[in-house]
Amino acid sequence: MWGVNRPARLVVLVSGSGTNLQALLDACADPSYGARVVAVGADRDGIEGLVRADRAGVPTFVARVDDYTSREHWDRAIADKVGAFEPDLVVSAGFMKLLAPDFLARFLTLNTHPALCPAFPGMHGPRDALEHGVKVTGATLFVVDDGVDTGPIVAQVPVEVAEDDDVTSLHERIKTAERAMLVDSVGRIAREGIAVEGRRVRIGAGAR
Repeated sequence: MWGVNRPARLVVLVSGSGTNLQALLDACADPSYGARVVAVGADRDGIEGLVRADRAGVPTFVARVDDYTSREHWDRAIADKVGAFEPDLVVSAGFMKLLAPDFLARFLTLNTHPALCPAFPGMHGPRDALEHGVKVTGATLFVVDDGVDTGPIVAQVPVEVAEDDDVTSLHERIKTAERAMLVDSVGRIAREGIAVEGRRVRIGAGAR
């Protein structure tokens, strides 16, 4: 297990521009952060997230579903590709594929969602928050389980909804808060440990 003698090993999974990945790469450049990104994986070629990893000198891999004989074949392949880097933690950073139960049993995996879970799960959190008329929404970091945005909650950050917000403006403010929450939480987990007991997540006090 990681700790005083070595940083936590992160594998980050991306499907797009990789802004959360970049925030983690920037944080990991500080030795005191306690973690380093050892690989970046994607489910498609030619995305900015892979360019960001290459620019940082981080190994990359691509596993496209269409390159495998079945979804189950892909599930096994992505697990093997991730496992080759022996991660302590997997971060799904805008990765647009659901991960199989066997993968989640093998790797502690975190994901973010642009709403305050359990409210507004799914693909359109900011839009749903606006349509519902809430005054405060936000972002959630959670341990991925086999549901959709249903895993145990690691951290949350509130974002006020402005009277003149549209989906784009609200989502941009949520993403800014989300990146800060992700970087802070992953750093704390790397330095202090994490324990998941049912629905409760504890960071610190030597939790591992």
